Amino acid sequence: MGIDDKLNNATEDATGKLKEGAGRATDNEQLEAEGRNDQAGAKLKQAGEKIKDAFKS
Repeated sequence: MGIDDKLNNATEDATGKLKEGAGRATDNEQLEAEGRNDQAGAKLKQAGEKIKDAFKS
């Protein structure tokens, strides 16, 4: 997994956590759900990168 991919995935995960927290704080269910989706997407990308790395070795 390239360093750029790791940083992008970490940024997306952190952004998702912030959105989820902001959604909870403002009682905005849509923003909260969007944050959870961002986090899930980042984790899925990280898993895909790990699989690609396993096949490279």
